[in-house]
Amino acid sequence: MGAPYGAARGMGKRGPVSLLADLIWPPRSLLSERIVAEPGAIEPELWAKLVFLTAPLCFQCGRPLEQDEDETAHCGPCIADPPAFARARAALAYDDLSSRLALDLKRGGRRDGLSVFAAWMAEAAAPLIEETDLIAPVPLHWTRLASRKFNQATWLAAALARRTGKPWNPEALTRVKRRPSQAGMTASERRRNVSGAFAASKRAVADKIILLVDDVLTTGATVESCARALKKAGAKATYVVTLARVVRPLDVS
Repeated sequence: MGAPYGAARGMGKRGPVSLLADLIWPPRSLLSERIVAEPGAIEPELWAKLVFLTAPLCFQCGRPLEQDEDETAHCGPCIADPPAFARARAALAYDDLSSRLALDLKRGGRRDGLSVFAAWMAEAAAPLIEETDLIAPVPLHWTRLASRKFNQATWLAAALARRTGKPWNPEALTRVKRRPSQAGMTASERRRNVSGAFAASKRAVADKIILLVDDVLTTGATVESCARALKKAGAKATYVVTLARVVRPLDVS
Protein backbone atom coordinates (compact mmCIF):
# COMPACT_ATOMS: atom_id res chain seq x y z
CA MET A 1 0.00 0.00 0.00
CA GLY A 2 1.23 3.52 -0.73
CA ALA A 3 4.00 4.58 -3.07
CA PRO A 4 7.50 3.07 -2.73
CA TYR A 5 9.48 4.33 0.21
CA GLY A 6 6.91 6.92 1.22
CA ALA A 7 6.92 9.22 -1.79
CA ALA A 8 3.32 10.20 -2.55
CA ARG A 9 2.07 9.18 -5.96
CA GLY A 10 1.12 12.08 -8.16
CA MET A 11 3.39 14.64 -6.47
CA GLY A 12 4.84 15.53 -9.85
CA LYS A 13 8.09 17.32 -10.64
CA ARG A 14 9.37 19.79 -8.10
CA GLY A 15 9.99 23.38 -9.12
CA PRO A 16 13.31 25.29 -9.06
CA VAL A 17 12.44 27.07 -5.80
CA SER A 18 11.85 23.74 -4.06
CA LEU A 19 15.08 22.30 -5.47
CA LEU A 20 17.01 25.38 -4.31
CA ALA A 21 15.47 25.05 -0.84
CA ASP A 22 16.68 21.44 -0.75
CA LEU A 23 20.25 22.66 -1.17
CA ILE A 24 19.88 24.96 1.84
CA TRP A 25 17.71 22.67 3.97
CA PRO A 26 18.26 19.12 2.69
CA PRO A 27 15.13 16.97 3.10
CA ARG A 28 15.34 14.33 5.80
CA SER A 29 13.60 11.00 6.12
CA LEU A 30 10.27 11.03 7.94
CA LEU A 31 11.59 8.26 10.18
CA SER A 32 15.24 9.17 10.73
CA GLU A 33 17.71 12.03 10.48
CA ARG A 34 19.13 10.78 7.19
CA ILE A 35 19.11 13.04 4.14
CA VAL A 36 16.82 11.72 1.38
CA ALA A 37 16.10 12.57 -2.24
CA GLU A 38 12.87 14.49 -1.65
CA PRO A 39 10.57 15.60 1.19
CA GLY A 40 8.32 12.84 2.41
CA ALA A 41 10.69 10.02 1.52
CA ILE A 42 11.51 7.09 3.81
CA GLU A 43 14.43 4.67 3.56
CA PRO A 44 13.43 1.25 2.11
CA GLU A 45 14.42 -0.65 5.26
CA LEU A 46 12.20 1.57 7.46
CA TRP A 47 9.38 1.69 4.92
CA ALA A 48 9.24 -2.10 4.99
CA LYS A 49 8.61 -2.06 8.73
CA LEU A 50 5.53 0.19 8.59
CA VAL A 51 2.32 -1.77 9.20
CA PHE A 52 -0.36 -0.64 6.74
CA LEU A 53 -3.87 -1.76 7.65
CA THR A 54 -5.43 -3.89 4.94
CA ALA A 55 -8.20 -6.49 4.79
CA PRO A 56 -9.53 -8.31 6.67
CA LEU A 57 -10.91 -5.37 8.67
CA CYS A 58 -14.05 -4.73 10.68
CA PHE A 59 -16.55 -3.23 8.23
CA GLN A 60 -17.52 -0.51 10.70
CA CYS A 61 -14.51 0.56 12.79
CA GLY A 62 -11.66 -0.74 10.62
CA ARG A 63 -10.07 -2.84 13.35
CA PRO A 64 -7.97 -5.72 11.94
CA LEU A 65 -9.75 -9.07 12.12
CA GLU A 66 -7.92 -12.25 12.99
CA GLN A 67 -9.58 -14.32 10.28
CA ASP A 68 -10.30 -13.61 6.63
CA GLU A 69 -14.06 -13.08 6.90
CA ASP A 70 -16.72 -11.53 4.72
CA GLU A 71 -16.00 -7.87 3.95
CA THR A 72 -19.12 -6.85 5.89
CA ALA A 73 -17.99 -8.68 9.07
CA HIS A 74 -18.02 -6.66 12.29
CA CYS A 75 -15.63 -6.99 15.22
CA GLY A 76 -16.85 -7.95 18.70
CA PRO A 77 -16.79 -4.41 20.17
CA CYS A 78 -18.84 -3.01 17.25
CA ILE A 79 -21.39 -5.78 17.65
CA ALA A 80 -21.60 -5.29 21.41
CA ASP A 81 -21.69 -1.48 21.34
CA PRO A 82 -22.06 -0.01 17.83
CA PRO A 83 -20.21 3.31 17.43
CA ALA A 84 -21.96 6.54 16.48
CA PHE A 85 -19.93 6.83 13.27
CA ALA A 86 -20.86 4.74 10.25
CA ARG A 87 -17.39 3.57 9.22
CA ALA A 88 -13.74 4.28 10.05
CA ARG A 89 -10.43 3.53 8.39
CA ALA A 90 -6.77 4.23 9.18
CA ALA A 91 -3.66 3.99 7.05
CA LEU A 92 -1.29 2.57 9.67
CA ALA A 93 -1.23 0.54 12.85
CA TYR A 94 -0.01 2.76 15.68
CA ASP A 95 3.26 1.28 16.94
CA ASP A 96 6.77 2.36 17.90
CA LEU A 97 7.60 3.28 14.31
CA SER A 98 4.41 4.96 13.13
CA SER A 99 4.13 6.84 16.42
CA ARG A 100 7.15 8.89 15.37
CA LEU A 101 5.26 10.11 12.29
CA ALA A 102 2.24 11.05 14.38
CA LEU A 103 4.19 12.68 17.21
CA ASP A 104 6.48 14.65 14.89
CA LEU A 105 3.32 16.03 13.29
CA LYS A 106 1.38 16.64 16.52
CA ARG A 107 4.12 17.85 18.85
CA GLY A 108 6.79 19.01 16.47
CA GLY A 109 4.61 20.61 13.81
CA ARG A 110 6.50 18.76 11.08
CA ARG A 111 4.62 19.24 7.81
CA ASP A 112 6.86 17.75 5.12
CA GLY A 113 5.05 14.41 5.29
CA LEU A 114 1.52 15.74 4.77
CA SER A 115 1.26 14.92 1.06
CA VAL A 116 2.45 11.38 1.76
CA PHE A 117 0.07 10.95 4.70
CA ALA A 118 -2.84 12.21 2.60
CA ALA A 119 -2.02 9.69 -0.12
CA TRP A 120 -1.97 6.84 2.40
CA MET A 121 -5.22 7.97 4.02
CA ALA A 122 -6.92 8.44 0.64
CA GLU A 123 -6.02 4.87 -0.29
CA ALA A 124 -7.12 3.44 3.07
CA ALA A 125 -10.50 5.22 2.94
CA ALA A 126 -11.13 5.19 -0.81
CA PRO A 127 -14.68 3.74 -0.67
CA LEU A 128 -15.63 6.18 2.09
CA ILE A 129 -14.22 9.16 0.21
CA GLU A 130 -16.30 8.31 -2.86
CA GLU A 131 -19.47 8.87 -0.81
CA THR A 132 -18.18 11.88 1.15
CA ASP A 133 -19.77 15.29 0.73
CA LEU A 134 -17.52 17.25 3.11
CA ILE A 135 -14.20 16.71 4.91
CA ALA A 136 -13.96 18.08 8.46
CA PRO A 137 -11.09 17.94 10.97
CA VAL A 138 -11.46 17.12 14.65
CA PRO A 139 -11.12 20.60 16.22
CA LEU A 140 -9.06 21.84 19.13
CA HIS A 141 -10.48 24.12 21.80
CA TRP A 142 -9.57 27.72 20.93
CA THR A 143 -7.39 28.10 24.01
CA ARG A 144 -5.34 25.04 23.10
CA LEU A 145 -5.10 26.18 19.49
CA ALA A 146 -3.87 29.58 20.65
CA SER A 147 -1.10 28.01 22.70
CA ARG A 148 -0.09 25.33 20.17
CA LYS A 149 -0.52 27.57 17.08
CA PHE A 150 -1.71 24.72 14.85
CA ASN A 151 -4.07 21.76 14.68
CA GLN A 152 -2.53 18.69 13.06
CA ALA A 153 -5.99 17.34 12.19
CA THR A 154 -6.68 20.51 10.18
CA TRP A 155 -3.42 20.07 8.28
CA LEU A 156 -4.32 16.47 7.47
CA ALA A 157 -7.85 17.42 6.39
CA ALA A 158 -6.54 20.15 4.09
CA ALA A 159 -3.98 17.78 2.56
CA LEU A 160 -6.64 15.12 2.04
CA ALA A 161 -8.97 17.64 0.41
CA ARG A 162 -6.19 18.65 -1.99
CA ARG A 163 -5.47 15.01 -2.73
CA THR A 164 -9.08 13.97 -3.36
CA GLY A 165 -10.69 17.16 -4.66
CA LYS A 166 -13.38 16.93 -1.98
CA PRO A 167 -14.51 20.15 -0.26
CA TRP A 168 -13.50 20.69 3.34
CA ASN A 169 -14.51 23.03 6.14
CA PRO A 170 -12.28 23.61 9.18
CA GLU A 171 -15.22 25.22 11.00
CA ALA A 172 -17.77 22.46 10.51
CA LEU A 173 -17.07 21.34 14.08
CA THR A 174 -16.19 23.37 17.16
CA ARG A 175 -14.78 22.19 20.45
CA VAL A 176 -16.97 24.01 22.94
CA LYS A 177 -15.51 22.57 26.13
CA ARG A 178 -11.85 22.30 27.02
CA ARG A 179 -11.05 19.04 28.76
CA PRO A 180 -7.82 17.53 30.16
CA SER A 181 -5.47 15.65 27.85
CA GLN A 182 -6.62 12.08 27.37
CA ALA A 183 -3.15 10.55 27.56
CA GLY A 184 -3.16 7.68 30.03
CA MET A 185 -6.95 7.51 30.37
CA THR A 186 -8.94 4.30 30.01
CA ALA A 187 -11.57 3.92 27.30
CA SER A 188 -14.42 4.73 29.69
CA GLU A 189 -12.55 7.73 31.11
CA ARG A 190 -11.95 9.04 27.60
CA ARG A 191 -15.64 8.74 26.74
CA ARG A 192 -16.63 10.72 29.83
CA ASN A 193 -13.90 13.28 29.20
CA VAL A 194 -15.13 14.25 25.71
CA SER A 195 -18.86 13.83 26.26
CA GLY A 196 -20.59 16.97 25.02
CA ALA A 197 -17.27 18.60 24.11
CA PHE A 198 -18.17 19.30 20.46
CA ALA A 199 -20.80 21.18 18.48
CA ALA A 200 -21.40 21.13 14.73
CA SER A 201 -22.61 23.80 12.32
CA LYS A 202 -26.01 22.81 10.96
CA ARG A 203 -25.51 25.07 7.96
CA ALA A 204 -22.25 23.28 7.10
CA VAL A 205 -23.17 19.65 7.71
CA ALA A 206 -26.95 19.15 7.39
CA ASP A 207 -27.92 16.36 4.97
CA LYS A 208 -24.26 15.63 4.16
CA ILE A 209 -21.96 12.66 4.63
CA ILE A 210 -19.03 13.97 6.64
CA LEU A 211 -15.53 12.51 6.56
CA LEU A 212 -14.00 13.27 9.95
CA VAL A 213 -10.17 13.51 9.97
CA ASP A 214 -7.79 13.04 12.89
CA ASP A 215 -4.21 11.91 13.39
CA VAL A 216 -4.66 8.85 15.64
CA LEU A 217 -7.68 6.78 16.66
CA THR A 218 -7.07 5.32 20.11
CA THR A 219 -10.32 4.24 21.76
CA GLY A 220 -12.59 6.16 19.39
CA ALA A 221 -13.99 8.34 22.17
CA THR A 222 -13.18 11.64 20.44
CA VAL A 223 -14.60 10.71 17.04
CA GLU A 224 -17.64 9.20 18.79
CA SER A 225 -18.37 12.53 20.47
CA CYS A 226 -17.83 14.36 17.16
CA ALA A 227 -20.15 11.95 15.35
CA ARG A 228 -22.91 12.57 17.88
CA ALA A 229 -22.52 16.33 17.44
CA LEU A 230 -22.66 15.95 13.66
CA LYS A 231 -25.79 13.80 13.86
CA LYS A 232 -27.45 16.35 16.14
CA ALA A 233 -26.73 19.03 13.53
CA GLY A 234 -28.38 16.96 10.80
CA ALA A 235 -25.46 15.17 9.15
CA LYS A 236 -26.57 12.17 7.09
CA ALA A 237 -23.64 10.03 8.31
CA THR A 238 -20.13 10.32 9.70
CA TYR A 239 -17.14 8.49 8.29
CA VAL A 240 -13.72 8.64 9.94
CA VAL A 241 -10.19 8.44 8.57
CA THR A 242 -6.98 8.74 10.58
CA LEU A 243 -3.30 8.45 9.83
CA ALA A 244 -2.93 5.65 12.38
CA ARG A 245 -4.97 3.68 14.89
CA VAL A 246 -4.28 1.64 17.99
CA VAL A 247 -5.15 -1.97 17.22
CA ARG A 248 -5.10 -3.54 20.68
CA PRO A 249 -8.36 -5.12 21.89
CA LEU A 250 -10.63 -2.60 23.57
CA ASP A 251 -12.67 -2.91 26.74
CA VAL A 252 -16.32 -2.78 25.66
CA SER A 253 -17.81 -2.73 29.15
